[in-house]
Amino acid sequence: MHDDIALLERLGAARTALIAQIAQRIVGQEAIVENLVAAMLAGGHALLVGVPGLAKTLLVQTVAQALDLSFHRIQFTPDLMPSDITGTELLQDDATTGRRVFTFVPGPVFANIVLADEINRAPPKTQAALLQAMQEREVTVSGQTHVLPRPYFVLATQNPIEQEGTYPLPEAQLDRFMVELRIGYPSRDEEERIVLATTGGAQGPVRAVLGAEELTQMQQLVRRLPAPPTLVQHAVRLARSTRPGSDEASADVNKYVRWGAGPRASQYLVLGAKARAALAGRAVPDLDDLRDMALPVLRHRMVLNFQGEAEGVRLEQRQACELLGLARTRKVTQVRGHGVLGTLAPSDGVKGLRGQLRSELGDALRASGHYADARKAYEAALKIAGELNDVRGQGVDRGHLGALALVEGKFDEALTHHQAALRLFQH
Repeated sequence: MHDDIALLERLGAARTALIAQIAQRIVGQEAIVENLVAAMLAGGHALLVGVPGLAKTLLVQTVAQALDLSFHRIQFTPDLMPSDITGTELLQDDATTGRRVFTFVPGPVFANIVLADEINRAPPKTQAALLQAMQEREVTVSGQTHVLPRPYFVLATQNPIEQEGTYPLPEAQLDRFMVELRIGYPSRDEEERIVLATTGGAQGPVRAVLGAEELTQMQQLVRRLPAPPTLVQHAVRLARSTRPGSDEASADVNKYVRWGAGPRASQYLVLGAKARAALAGRAVPDLDDLRDMALPVLRHRMVLNFQGEAEGVRLEQRQACELLGLARTRKVTQVRGHGVLGTLAPSDGVKGLRGQLRSELGDALRASGHYADARKAYEAALKIAGELNDVRGQGVDRGHLGALALVEGKFDEALTHHQAALRLFQH
């Protein structure tokens, strides 16, 4: 437990340093950088979508340098073959025996970070060469399986404005990308800073903040962080609400969407929320973390039907910050420049739900023997219940604190908490 706490603190410090190093080359795009780093911490792949000149390739190169990871760039073209990516076997002379043998020569897919530049310009058979690498982190050539270096990430770019001579990614491959990050134009101030930085003298070098081994440890830490049951329920409900015909789907989703997100979306929502919490130095994810990951995780997993395409429905909205809200679900689908994803109406239920998450975290920590952290979680839940004048909630949290005090052998304190809980329930 103490090692995890120290690693969490190290991750928080590394996040600050990492963003500072990336900012030497990339102006603005803070949300994109945050979600990209979160996806990598969660062990996922990312698809960067944006018009030319928005520093998509430079961003990936800078992240690789700041994390001190091996980096290979693959420029996808119509004549690119699968063996150009995975590697091939060459007939060579064995200096020891004098016989001719086949020797495997690794392709550019053998690196910690692989940049698949303009991935939709290669034909489907070449795109499919990445499927095994992305899912199993290994490559099979001539019946022999070769393990890829760890950690392993595929970061792909795509140009949304040129469709002639391109091959849309199949849904099976799109689903293997944890997030789709859409990079927009910079603001006026940011563009002026870009011009000043790139038309002057040479920029300073990017300093490595983390290494492959440390990053792997932090990925394992993210998976060890507890996910409160309420958070998991919200993630599953949000993913299911994108599927037409499901109980959670709105009338508009049933009207405009052909296929919704699969179970992998629910997994990535929770992992992404854990990663964002870890980046912020927190041991438990909350609904804000889930909300921030919702749009990047879900939008490329939803396929519109003919009516949705004909009416110009877009799978995003400016109100994405309200995607996960709180107590009561309100489905919204609007046409032309708005969204087809659900939002939750903001209310005081936000605090209540956060209090419930803290209480559930306290239960998990108490069960695993981390009593000091469990006490902090219960006290946080009690404070939230007090702010909401939730008498029942205060009684429940007092009861939890009393039970914890009994386990610790603090009998006087346990009696005090249980008496307080009894008075609250009688009230």
